[in-house]
Amino acid sequence: MKDTFSLRTVRKRILMLSKLAGIALILSYVLSTRLPVKEDVSFFIWFGFVLLIVLLLDYFMGRFISNPISELNATAKRMASLDFSAPCSIFSTDEFGELSASLNIMAQNLQGALSSLEEANIRLEEDVEKERILLDERKELVDHLSHEMKTPLGIIRAYAEGFQDETDEKKKQKYAQVIVSEVERMNNLIVTLLDLSALETGASQLMLTRFDFLELVETVAGRLLVDAPDKEFKLQYELPEQKIFVYTDQRRMEQVLTNLLVNAKKNVRPGGILQLKLTVSSGLLNFYVFNQGRTISKDDVPKIWTKFYREKSASYSGSGLGLSIVAQILSMQDLPYGVENLEDGVRFYFSIPVTE
Repeated sequence: MKDTFSLRTVRKRILMLSKLAGIALILSYVLSTRLPVKEDVSFFIWFGFVLLIVLLLDYFMGRFISNPISELNATAKRMASLDFSAPCSIFSTDEFGELSASLNIMAQNLQGALSSLEEANIRLEEDVEKERILLDERKELVDHLSHEMKTPLGIIRAYAEGFQDETDEKKKQKYAQVIVSEVERMNNLIVTLLDLSALETGASQLMLTRFDFLELVETVAGRLLVDAPDKEFKLQYELPEQKIFVYTDQRRMEQVLTNLLVNAKKNVRPGGILQLKLTVSSGLLNFYVFNQGRTISKDDVPKIWTKFYREKSASYSGSGLGLSIVAQILSMQDLPYGVENLEDGVRFYFSIPVTE
């Protein structure tokens, strides 16, 4: 009985409204004809009842039929335009409510699918961009290697040919020394390049330990600037008296110090000042190395950290990888670093947190 008289479906609501409208028309006619008034007046009264019934019927048909259909149609049009921002707001228990719920579920599923597709597309674009960058880097690497290897290979070939035809033992020994020196140069270049590649790709991980950074600086500076000075310069240094402990990769930081000090020693002018400075401020250890001499042009400042970059006016030869390795090691640890032109030279610097 409950299901029979239930109005949960649109069909039953329409049938119920039509039956009620018919009954209302009959009752209004009977009532209007039995009123103690003239026939013309009775007709107008009945006509008023009919008009009221039509208006009520139109209102209920609009509420139960037209308005839900319009809402569903508008929602479907938005979904067709891939706009899922406004869900359908029909929450009745009839077919329109079920259709509204189905549309909202479909919209959520489509939104999720589109979001997943967009994320996949972004990842694909990133992968394509990474692949393009990788191909460009490989091409650049091959070009640079070809250029870097051309000179030592040419020297080795020339001296090897001279070695074969030479009868003087002293000259043969000199030729052999040149060949060995060029082979070592190529070997160092390849080893350094492989090391940088391992850092860039993440194949080489940092081995963090706690150590006295001041002791490391004194050891590296002593080896490069004091024990084996191969260039005339005035060494100045300002170092703390107490130990300064840091938590990082000692071997890699030794590599950073070596490359920065070698770079400073190559660029300091004859008789100029090479200054080493270490300070502690606000929990940070600040390292500075200054070389008196030619400054770096404004256009070249951002380029000095790139692989194989060498200033055209530089008076020395090198692989152009030292500062790239410095930048990579410090960047891996999110440590600030940089270079600045001073009045009569160039100063490189970086900072590292101090640990207890």
